[in-house]
Amino acid sequence: MAKNVAVIGAGISGLAALKCSLEIGLHATCFEKGNCVGGLWDFMDDAEDGRASIYHSVFTNACKEMMCYPDFPIPDEYPNFMHNAVFLEYLKLYAIHFDLLRHIKFKTAVVSVQKRSDFSVTGQWDVVTEHEGKQKLTIFDAVLVCTGHHVYPNLPLQSFPGINKFKGQYIHNRDYKNPANYAGKRMLVVGLGNSGADIAVELGRTAKQVVLSTRSGAWIMSRVWDNGYPWDMVYLTRYQSFLNRILPRAVSDWLYERMMEKRFNHSHYGLVPVNKSLRKEPVFNDDLATSITCGTVVVKPNIKEFTETSAVFEDGSVMENLDVVIFATGYSYAYPFMEDSIVKNSKNKVSLYKGVFPPTLEKPTLAVIGLVQSLGGIPPTSDVQARWAVRVIKGLCKLPPKETMINELNEEEGEKKNWFGRSETLSTDYVAYMDDISSYIGCNPKLPLLFLTDPKLAWEVFFGPCSPYQFRLNGQGKWDGARKAILNQWNRTIAATRKREVSLHQESSSIITLVKFLFLPLLLFAVFLAWS
Repeated sequence: MAKNVAVIGAGISGLAALKCSLEIGLHATCFEKGNCVGGLWDFMDDAEDGRASIYHSVFTNACKEMMCYPDFPIPDEYPNFMHNAVFLEYLKLYAIHFDLLRHIKFKTAVVSVQKRSDFSVTGQWDVVTEHEGKQKLTIFDAVLVCTGHHVYPNLPLQSFPGINKFKGQYIHNRDYKNPANYAGKRMLVVGLGNSGADIAVELGRTAKQVVLSTRSGAWIMSRVWDNGYPWDMVYLTRYQSFLNRILPRAVSDWLYERMMEKRFNHSHYGLVPVNKSLRKEPVFNDDLATSITCGTVVVKPNIKEFTETSAVFEDGSVMENLDVVIFATGYSYAYPFMEDSIVKNSKNKVSLYKGVFPPTLEKPTLAVIGLVQSLGGIPPTSDVQARWAVRVIKGLCKLPPKETMINELNEEEGEKKNWFGRSETLSTDYVAYMDDISSYIGCNPKLPLLFLTDPKLAWEVFFGPCSPYQFRLNGQGKWDGARKAILNQWNRTIAATRKREVSLHQESSSIITLVKFLFLPLLLFAVFLAWS
């Protein structure tokens, strides 16, 4: 008898979890609070409680070759980096292609998820849902939590003395939608993450003054990288990950900092991180440096205190006549529909084996999909996590003993503190993590064998981008189109930007220039001989 699985949320991770559940014969029902798939990417004019919320100008930070599900490439006509409305259309296409919509109950909120009284024997859950004001209890054999981590805002007002007497307006960035309401105003954005940088740059075009306050700085990366290619196509490779593992830490740090300083010297812009070698997620913004150098955004240190009308910074400077403060201070990991102890440890930190399974559960029938943060795209990460999770739930894969999982978690905390500066972070190295999880279900690329049987593909797998298709090349859930997708990924990337025909003469002009440069010394020597 097939097991019944509840999938909570129909965003990126929820769709992957639903599809992977159905793929191996589980009976799955997805509960979505909104009326559309997409989760975070379903833009709303006003933020709603219990749902993720984005501003109108959000674009993907990963390009389309790295931001797709491993067995469903993003259409060729889509741009490399997509506006939220464009990416939402892709998610809808995915749901339609795999016939997922009939398994989703929209406008249905999950109110509570609780262990049944005989959980230690059955592993079953009581799931209470609410639709149009009516609640319903259903027993499920397993639960896949796919609500992400952009739902519950982190607004640490206690860290900002005087904010309660500030007479202006202050909001969290989840309530920010567009710059129109702030034209001509003096704005303070607190927090240098992707949202803080985006909002500051956007406000700088219409506001009277924009100040961006950062406590620790950040590396700023452009979406456009070497030779105009998307950054992740160039940087997220197995070769690069291999170098990070084998090189001495000092050499690795030097190379990392050198890469991050390619576009501009961060110290000249007041952006350089406090600890430059930590692998915290960089900020992806193509315009922040330009805004700073044009004076439309001014970078300041952390805030010392607020007064009724101003903000005082730690360097003693003051921003007077302040109108609005936008706190881009991130989100909290919260699951109000179930007990904190299920996914958090005694220190109230999220504690999940491989970022997926609570290690202390008597039965492995609950998994969290899409919570891990890495530089790679969420769709491929969620796909691999979900494929592993549903196989554990079905009994096709087994988890290690509880003690082993806890010990591994403790070891990982030390490694994360070394690389990311915080042990409680859910950040991880994309390539290493994907290989680790995929190895449990036998779908990680077998490079030695691949170099013997298909050298062309092996070369691209190792030196090229670690694109999602690599994890559907073989093993369970193999996709027949994976090889072709990998070998054509650069062509699709170029086709997305080159919409004007370029003649052979124009395309090879750089080569001609190089040849001329190489022969210039010979030409000058010949001229010298002729005149002597």
